[in-house]
Amino acid sequence: MKYKDTLNLGKTGFPMRGSLPKTEPVRQKKWDDGELYEKRLIQNEQKPHFNLHDGPPYANGNIHLGHAMNKISKDIILRYKNMAGFYAPYVPGWDTHGLPIEQQLTKAGYDRKSMPKSKWRDLAKDFALEQVDKQRNDFKRLGVMADWQRPYITLLPEFEAAQIRVFGEMAGKGYIFKGQKPVYWSWSSESALAEAEIEYHDIDSTSLYYANKVKDGKGILDDDTYFVVWTTTPFTVTASRGITLGPDFEYSVIQPVGDTRKFVVATGRLEAITSKFGWESYTTLATYKGQELDRITAYHPWDTDAEELVMNADHVTLDSGTGLVHTAPGFGEDDFNVGQKYGLEIKVTVDEKGYMTKNAGPDFEGQFYDDVADTVINKLTEANLFLAKEKITHSYPFDWRTKKPIIWRAVPQWFASVEKFRQQILNEIDNVKFYPEWGKKRLYNMIRDRGDWVISRQRVWGVPLPIFYAEDQTPILDQKIINHVADLFAEHGSNYWFEHDAKDLLPEGYTNEHSPNGVFKKEEDIMDVWFDSGSSWSGVMATRDYLDYPADLYLEGSDQYRGWFNSSLITSVAVTGHAPYKNVLSQGFTLDGNGNKMSKSLGNTISPLEVADKMGIEILRLWTISVDTSQDMPVSHEILKQVSENYRKVRNTLRFLMANTSDFNYDQDAVPFAQRAGHDRYFSVLLNDFVKDVRNYYDNYQFNDIFKRLINFVNVDLSAFYLDIAKDVVYVEAPTSLVRRSMQTVFYETLTALTKLLLPILPHTAEEVWEYLPNETAEFAYLTDMPEVQDYGETHELLANWKQFMNLRDSVNKALEEARATDLIGKNAEAALTLYLTKDQKQLVDDLDINVRLILMVSQLHVDTVENGADVKDYDGVKVAVSHAVGGVSPRDRLYHEDLGADADFPELSKHEAEIVREFYPEALVEGFE
Repeated sequence: MKYKDTLNLGKTGFPMRGSLPKTEPVRQKKWDDGELYEKRLIQNEQKPHFNLHDGPPYANGNIHLGHAMNKISKDIILRYKNMAGFYAPYVPGWDTHGLPIEQQLTKAGYDRKSMPKSKWRDLAKDFALEQVDKQRNDFKRLGVMADWQRPYITLLPEFEAAQIRVFGEMAGKGYIFKGQKPVYWSWSSESALAEAEIEYHDIDSTSLYYANKVKDGKGILDDDTYFVVWTTTPFTVTASRGITLGPDFEYSVIQPVGDTRKFVVATGRLEAITSKFGWESYTTLATYKGQELDRITAYHPWDTDAEELVMNADHVTLDSGTGLVHTAPGFGEDDFNVGQKYGLEIKVTVDEKGYMTKNAGPDFEGQFYDDVADTVINKLTEANLFLAKEKITHSYPFDWRTKKPIIWRAVPQWFASVEKFRQQILNEIDNVKFYPEWGKKRLYNMIRDRGDWVISRQRVWGVPLPIFYAEDQTPILDQKIINHVADLFAEHGSNYWFEHDAKDLLPEGYTNEHSPNGVFKKEEDIMDVWFDSGSSWSGVMATRDYLDYPADLYLEGSDQYRGWFNSSLITSVAVTGHAPYKNVLSQGFTLDGNGNKMSKSLGNTISPLEVADKMGIEILRLWTISVDTSQDMPVSHEILKQVSENYRKVRNTLRFLMANTSDFNYDQDAVPFAQRAGHDRYFSVLLNDFVKDVRNYYDNYQFNDIFKRLINFVNVDLSAFYLDIAKDVVYVEAPTSLVRRSMQTVFYETLTALTKLLLPILPHTAEEVWEYLPNETAEFAYLTDMPEVQDYGETHELLANWKQFMNLRDSVNKALEEARATDLIGKNAEAALTLYLTKDQKQLVDDLDINVRLILMVSQLHVDTVENGADVKDYDGVKVAVSHAVGGVSPRDRLYHEDLGADADFPELSKHEAEIVREFYPEALVEGFE
C-alpha cells in the first residue's frame, strides 16, 4: 500500500480545461432543448416584476464588439434578477427601417426609382428580416438568454400600429406641426436628418471676408460705407438676406489709408483682421453700439432684386470673424431665428441633392454647393467687394450613415414640438436614476437646449406619416383618422399606405369642409427612425401584458443620450406625462489596446464571434465585467489573454473545491456554524461578506466592482490563505472527522455560493459545475436562487481580531522568509517557531480558538511570553524565533514530528496519523507500505 492511498486526495471529473469553443454551443443547445428560459420565468410568475427594455440594434450585418458588450451586460443583469427573486423576462428587439437598408439594396443593383414603392419596401423587409435572423444567431452564441421566438421588430404590423397611435396622441395634443425652417439636410441621403443622426468630423473650409455696401444708413452711416462680413459657407451668400450684429458690441467705422471707402468692423476684432486685408493703418471715424445700427439696410453683393437688413442677435461672438455675421435664413438655425424675428425672406438655393438651383442665379445653377467658392469670389471681385479668403479647420456635422457632410436647408418638414412641453420633460428627468450620475445632467442639458424634432424623412423604407391633405392643402391631423390608419396597419402592415389611394385609407364616407369635392391626398414622407424606436415603450412595454410601463431599466451606449434615451423620453412624456424608464444605465465605447476607436478601415476591430471560436465566449463575458463601462474601454487580444488567465484561476479554484467535497453530503455532513473550527468560522464570515458585497454590486450595476471583489476573493482570501492551509486538513485528517467536515462544509458553501454568483457572468461554466454536484437536485443551476446573506450575529469583533492575527501572520512570514534566505529552512514545513507574545497577543490567539500551527503552516510551534524573548528579533511588533524543525518527516503529511513510531505498527507515522490509518485503512496493517 502507498502512503498517498491513505490521504483524502480529492477527485473530480470536472476538467481542468474548459474547452469552451467546443462545449459552449453544446451547452446552449441543452438550454434551448430544456426550455431553460421559459422554466425560469414560470418559476418566477408570482414574484415582483423587473423589466429591462432592450434598445433595438439596427438590423444590418454581423454583430460587433459593442453589440456583444451591450447584450452580455443585459443578460448578466436579467439572469441575476431572475435568480434574486424577480420575474424578469427579456424581449429582444430590432430596428429595421431606414436608409442603411435602402443603401444595401442599391449596392445589390436595385433601382428605387424604377419600381413601385411597395415593391421596394418588400425587398427592404426581406433584407431586414434576413439580418434579424443573422444577428439573432450571433446573440445566442454570446450565451444570451431571451425570448428569441417573440422579439419585437419595428417593421411588424403590431409595432407600427402602436407607433401610429403614439403619433396620433401627440397630434391630438397639438405637438405635431409642419414648418419651414432649416434642418440637417443630407444631400447624400436626399433627406432631412435628426440631431441623433449627426456625427462631427474636422474639415477644411474656405472662409471669405467681403463687404456689403450701405443702402440706407438711416442718417447714421454714409452711403460710401461698407459692412465687413465673414462666412465659412460661400454657397449661402446666394441666399443672404441680412447682416447680424451683437447689440452690446462696439463697432468702429474706419477708413484704411489709401482707400476712399469706409468700413464697419467690430472694434474687438480690428487688430485680428486688418492685417488680413493689407490695411497697415487706418483712421477710426466713429464708433457705435450694435443696437444703434439696427435696421440699416445694405445691398446684396450682386443680387439687385434683394437687400440685406442689419439686425441684432445674441448668437454673434467676437471669437472669430468680424463681429458681423452674414445671414441666410434658409441655411442656418440662428439665421432662421433672427430672420423670423425681422421678417426676412427664406430663400433656398440648393436642391435635395446638393446642387445649386435656378434661383441661385445663372452663374451658379447646376454647380455642386461645395464647389462654388471660386464663383462667389469672382462675383465679389467683379463688384470690388472681395477682401480676403483663408482655409480654416473646424468641426462640422456629417450624416452618420453615409459619412458625408450635411448642410442646413429650410424646406417644409413635419416637426414634433419639444418647446410646448419642454419643462415637463425636464421635470421627469429628475424622477429617473442614472448610472453613472453624470448622465442626468447630460440628458437634461440636451433636452433643455434642443430644438423641435424634425420627424419627416424623404425616403421610402419606413413608417409613413399618417397625414392627409384636403383639396386646399390643409393637413388633416384628426386623431380618429390617425387611429383608423393604425387599425389598418395592425391588420395589413404599413405597406398598405403605399398600395392604396387616400380614399381607401380614410374611413368610409369621410368628409371634410376643406375638400368639397371629396378629393384627398396622402403624405409621401416617412417618419424618422428615431420615432420608431422612440415609440417602443408603447409598442412593447405598454402592450405586452407580461411587461410593465415604465420600464425599470434602459441600458445602452452613451451615444443614446442624444438618441434612444432622448426620443423615448420625448414621446413618452408627450403621451403619458411620464418618463419611459425608472433607471438609465449608459456604457462607453470599445477601443483597441492603444486607446484608439475601433474601425474596419484601421484593421483594429475584434469580432466577438472570433473570440468565441478561439477562446470561448466566457472570456468575453468576463472581460465585460473587468472594465469600467462608465467610460470607453480598451480591448485587445493581449487583454483578453490576461482575462483568460483570470478565468483559468477561477475555474481551477472551483475545481479544487469540487474535488475536496466529492465525499461530502451537505445534508448529512454539514457542521453548524457554532461548531466549526475557528478558521472555518472566520472564512464563513468572509464568504458571507463576499456574498453581501457582490449582491449589492449586482443591484447597483457595478460590474467592475464585482470583478475586483471576485479576483481578490479568489486570489487572496481563498488561494493565498484558506485553500493554502486546507490541505493539511482535507487531505490528512480522518475522512469523517469534525475538523475535516467543518472545513468541507465551508468549502461546499463557498463552491455553491461562487457558482450561483458567477452564473450571470459565466453561465456555461456555472452550469458545468452544477452537473458535478450530486447533492443538488435542480435541473439547472439557473433554476436556483442567489445565495442569501447569513445571520451570523455580531461579527465585527471577530473580523477585527482576525485582522490583528493576520498582521501577526505577516510578521511570522517575514521571519520565515529571512530564515529561508540564510538557508536555515527551505519550505515552511521545515520550520519550528517560537512566538514570544505579549499578554494581549496571547489573549488574541486564545480568543480566536484556532490551531495557530496549522495556519502558520509550520511543523512545530511553541508559544512563550514576551518577557522570555528579550533577545529575540522583533518583526513589526511580534517577537519570532525560527529554528529547524526536529524529529523526522512523515511520508504521509510531509511534516516533522517528534513522535514518529509511537505506534509500532506504523513506525514512519506520527501517533495521530497512525490512529487515522488504523481506523480508516486497516488493510495497511496487512499490506504494509511501499
